[in-house]
Parts: sequence; C-alpha cells; structure tokens
Amino acid sequence: MKITFLLHNAYAIGGTVRSTLNLAGALAARHEVEIVSVLRTAEQPLLGVHGDVRLVPLVDERPDSAAYDGGHELMARPSALVPPTEVLAHRYTALTDARLRAFLDTTDADVLVATRPALVVVLAEHGPRHAIRIGQEHLSYDNHVPGVRAAQNEAIARLDAFVTVSARDAADHRRRLPGLRTRITDIANAAPRPRAEPSDLRAPLVVAAGRLVPVKRYDLLVEAFAKVVAERPEWRLRIHGQGPERANLLAAVAAHGLGDHVFLMGPHTTLETEWAKASVAVVSSAWESFGMTILEAMHAGVPVVATDCPHGPGEIITDGSDGLLVPPGDPDALATGLLRLINDPGLRHVLGTAGRATVQQYEPATIADRYERLVTELLGARRPGLVAGMGRWLGLAVPGQVRRTGRATPGRWTRWVAPGRAARRAGTAPATETERRPSRPSADCRVDARRDVQVSVDWSDTSGQDLVLVLRHRHGDDELRVPLEREAPHVPLKQETPRLAAHAALAALKPKAADGTRSQSVREAPDAIGDRWTVLLSRTRPPLAEGRWDLYAERAADGVRHRLRAGLVEQRSLLTSEFTGAGPVAWWIPYTTKDGYLALRTFRREAHAEVTALPVGEGSSAVEGVLHGAELGAGAALMGVARSGEAADFEAPVEATGRHLPDGHPSRGHLFHGRLPSLPGPTAPGKVIWDLFLRPASDAEPVRLGRLFGDIVDRKDTDKYPEVTLPTTSGGSVRARYFFTVTNDLAVSVSRPE
Repeated sequence: MKITFLLHNAYAIGGTVRSTLNLAGALAARHEVEIVSVLRTAEQPLLGVHGDVRLVPLVDERPDSAAYDGGHELMARPSALVPPTEVLAHRYTALTDARLRAFLDTTDADVLVATRPALVVVLAEHGPRHAIRIGQEHLSYDNHVPGVRAAQNEAIARLDAFVTVSARDAADHRRRLPGLRTRITDIANAAPRPRAEPSDLRAPLVVAAGRLVPVKRYDLLVEAFAKVVAERPEWRLRIHGQGPERANLLAAVAAHGLGDHVFLMGPHTTLETEWAKASVAVVSSAWESFGMTILEAMHAGVPVVATDCPHGPGEIITDGSDGLLVPPGDPDALATGLLRLINDPGLRHVLGTAGRATVQQYEPATIADRYERLVTELLGARRPGLVAGMGRWLGLAVPGQVRRTGRATPGRWTRWVAPGRAARRAGTAPATETERRPSRPSADCRVDARRDVQVSVDWSDTSGQDLVLVLRHRHGDDELRVPLEREAPHVPLKQETPRLAAHAALAALKPKAADGTRSQSVREAPDAIGDRWTVLLSRTRPPLAEGRWDLYAERAADGVRHRLRAGLVEQRSLLTSEFTGAGPVAWWIPYTTKDGYLALRTFRREAHAEVTALPVGEGSSAVEGVLHGAELGAGAALMGVARSGEAADFEAPVEATGRHLPDGHPSRGHLFHGRLPSLPGPTAPGKVIWDLFLRPASDAEPVRLGRLFGDIVDRKDTDKYPEVTLPTTSGGSVRARYFFTVTNDLAVSVSRPE
C-alpha cells in the first residue's frame, strides 16, 4: 500500500510535524510511505525523517536554494483553495494551489492523509476518488475560527474518514455533524521510545514544552512557579518552545522576580534529551487536543502535573496513579501539584515508573496498526465490486486475484510489492540521488558522571578502516587528533510488527508468495548494525583551550575528513555533577550547532567567579556567586570595566557569605555577595557597557564573573533580566540591565532614562 501524508511544512518544529513523522516512520516498516510538504524552509527536516520515508517538497522558500520559488509570479497571488481565515492562510498562494492540484492529479497513492484544515479542504475537493482519503484533526472541534470550522465541516462530508486524537473530540464531531456517512473516529498520536537514557529525577528542574501561545497558559505557570520558589528556591523551570507570547512571558518572569528561576529555552529538535534532565514535567494548558509532551515525559520516567483540561490529559493520565491532574486556570492548584512532587522524591519515582508503563500503549507500531485496520474497514465499506480490484491498497492480493507474476493465488492473502521497490530490491532500478551519495559520518555524544565526554561515531563507508577523531578550534589553528576504537557490532532482537487485524484470513495464515517463498509483512531486521567507533574525552587528558571546537571524523588510511553530524547529545550529568574547585576551572559542554553539527564548548580558567543569582529590583542590584581558584580577602570588590573611554570604571564592595548553596548545585567554593548601590552615569547619549569582574582581594588580579557551569552553551539567549532604575554617583539616575555575553560572562548595560 502506498500512503501519502500532506503536511504544511515538514522542515519545521511542531506537534503535528512530530506526530506525522512518527506515524510515517512506523508505517514505512510495511508500506510505501511518502510525506508531501507544501513548503520547504530548510535544507534538512529539523526533526528528522525515517530513512524509508520519501519526502516531497512542493514549494521551496529557501532564498539561497537553486530551486527557490520566491520569484515565481504565482507567489504574489493569494490562494483560492485555502479558507482565508485559516491561521496559516498567508503562507498559501496561487503557486501552492497549483502545485497541490498537480500533485493530487497525478499521484498513485492508495491512501491520502491531510494533517491540517487547509489541506483537509484541498484533499476533499481535489483528492483522487480512487484513493482512501482521510483527514486528521490535531486541534479540536471548538478551537477553530468560524470560517475554518465551516470549511472543514463541509470537507469532512466528502472524505472517507476523519480522525481526531482524542475520544472526546471524536464524540464532539459526531454530535455536531450528525448524519454524515464519513467515518469519524479517534486514534492517538504515536510516541516512539526515546534513545536517550531516562531521567534519574535528581536535578531540581521542572520542564514544560510547547508553542508560546495563550492557550498553553504559561503565564499561569509562571505565577504558580513563583509560589513554588517561595518554598523551594533551589528549583528551576525551563519552558521549551517559541511563539508570539515570548515577550509577555519575559515580562511576567521579571514582574515576579524570577530571572534566576524561570528560563525560556527556545525550540529544541530533540526534546528527549531535555526530558531526561527533568525531575517533574508540567502542562498548564487551558485545552489540549492530545498531549504529546505528556507521553514524551512519561517515556523519560518523569512524573507529570497537568491541568485536567479538554481533551487530552485526562485521557492519558490516571490521577494519582501515573501522574497528577489539577483544575485548569488555577495557579494555586498548579503550584500545589508541583510542590507535592517536589517535596516527595518517592512519589516522583512511583509516578514516573507507572508513566513509563502507561506510555507503551502509544508505541508507533500500535498506532500504525490502528490506521491499517481503519483503512481495511474503509476498503470493505466500498462497493463490493470494487474490493476485488483494490487489494493492492493494503499491500495484499485478494483471494483469486492474479498477481503481477501472472500466477493465481486462490484463497490466499499475499503481500503486494510496488514494482519500483521490487526493482530496487532486485538491483535492476537505477540508483537514486540519495543512494549514489557517499555516506557522511554522524555521532552520538554523552557526558558521564565525571563530566568526561564519550563520542560514538557511525560512518558506514569505513568498514574495516581505522578512524581518527579530529577536534579543531573554530577560531584558531589548534587541532587535536584522537584515535577512535571500534565497537563490537550490535545485534538487535527481531521484533514482530502487528499484522492487519481486519481480515481473519490475514491473521490466521502465514501466506506464501506466488514463487513459493514466505511473504514478508515486516522488514527483517539486519543481522547486525554496522561498525561504530568510540572515544572517551577526559577533561584533563588532553586539556583543551577555551573556545568552541568542531568535531570531524578522518579515515587514517587516506586522510578523508568529514565534519560530524550530531546525533543524540546527552548532557544530563552536567546538571548534577559538582565542580570541586581543585586545579584550573575546566568545564566542557557538547552541543548541536544551529546547522546540525556536533561541537564542544570548552571553558578553562585559572580562577573563575560563577554567578549563582542576580537579585534585581527598582533601585537595587546585586551579584551573588561562588569563587573558584582564588581566596576571598580584604579589599574584595566588584569591578566594572567600561568597554569604551566614554565612562569611568567603578568598584563596589564584596563580602563573603556563610549561606550554603542548595544540594545538587554544581559549584563548591567561596560564596560571595556584592551590591551595586550606584553606577557612573553615561557622559554621552546611547548605551554604555561595563564588563564585570571580581577582585578577590585588594592585591589580587581580577577574576571574570560569568555563568559557565551547567548545560547551557549560550546564556545570552536564555538568562534574561529586566531593566531597572539605579542612582548614579553624580545624583541622577540610569536604566541598567544585566546580560551575559557570547562567552557567558556577565556585563551590565546602562542608558539614560528617556
């Protein structure tokens, strides 16, 4: 069977994209699967696509691409197919109309699945009648604007089936659309088992993830977390995602004084590694069509506190058994639920373990099987005369049908293989561009409990050869070469994929193909997964200079070198490991670059002042931290060094504090507190920037203040502080704001009030 998914943009990050890619990958184990992406906005899909799934973009929006469609005359004309009130209607044009219609006019797909209202409308109107046509609802009935709701309702009546992701929403659709012949049912989203290790529930960290939009009620979450911090100040909240509410949320964080506790992390392509860092997950939404983040957190063994909102959380979580449900719209209830788990490590482990059992029912193979059974039932509902001629839709030959081999198979259901795929298997089809392209190396990376970095390289073109890992300093000529050691091949267990359940004959028989061989309803797993090469990089052997290091794999025999694509990068241990303060300060953070490569951020300093908190308010500004590699003494001071000669440098006294850092904090050293009672005023219009240092004693060299420890490579993107009014030494006032530089060091910018 050939199954095609119509997706708005497979190259973006989002719940619909993630769930579609999961389902397509699972179905590709038994069928020919393709994803048609209306738009292409990146070189590669950010979330990755299963290797057996074909990806077909229709309109290229990349300005630097040879296939760029931005200058096409039809791009300037609005779409005539998409409802104008559709949220993304502005992204659809006469060109997307033309490309969609051309595709639908020529496709040989047996099943077409549309994943958003605009595409449901197009599929209903222009999809080929020979195909099974299915619409999906990734929101819910009451969460579309009226024009879109009316257009989609009309389209649903012309489809074979319409699938929601929750039972309650399917019931809503059936109640609102009585008398339709269209099959309306619910099938949950698929949640694949992550490759990352599950959480150890040790870090004092709460994690939420989703688009920054009003319905997620992250404003309510920030308010609730202020109540959490009042009781447990060592805990932090990270919110992963992007969206229009970012500025409002930053303002809410500032208003509650939570700059040291709540962090907006931006989008992340591999959330499985971020769930593995959490000890509690939270969903604060006013409504959820399903709850993919709940499943992802459960897979990581992280207990979830979720609002019992329509429609998804209550269908996934059993309150008190595998998670906690709280009333929506109530910050006190949300804070109480969070504190219940924060204050009870035993309950965290119990609910986290139960969640890992619950999530198994959402395995991709199980969800794919439900879609297969739906298609089987839809096929059976077609006119009886058509059924005998449509067996190939299920990858089957019906009883008595003559297969392409010319031999009859009376009384048997057998697997149908597309001619193109059969030719590729036989080696008679020309190689595709992807098949001709040499493989490129990729690498997984993991930080262990000692903060050493293990790199595991996969390069399929190098069987039997020796490899070298090359680390090259991005802004210098420094280069380090480390031999890679070959791992033993991994032999996976062969797991049987569920068969189509709708036909009793298929369940009862292990059919033979026309040539007498057994038909394969699942792809056989390879006998072994190819060679991998590993190395453990110790922070002390070899010592690396501070900076950013790009990683390459090189064949020792001929010197061919390729930069490593990033696979799974696991940094969890960086949140709970301690820096002892012995020797030079060294901290390594492996990470994925914006263009998808593996890199290593290294910090190495003889002494360092780690900033732990920046208490700020109108008329008040302070710095708290831990000094490593030096001793606090008489004359200790904060120092501001102006970047230009337009302002004077300044000093402010620092005192040691006996206050202890919370358990689990990755710093051990001399705690200090410094307050900035006033600042020099700018002598010219515009902003003045001072870089901040700690002078440990009157006769000591200044030490840079910064935030190096932990797992965050670029603090300037995540650690945000509000602008406040401070007095000047001359009697006026200025507006001042702390910020972290590109090297994660602390600075303060100052401007005159307007």
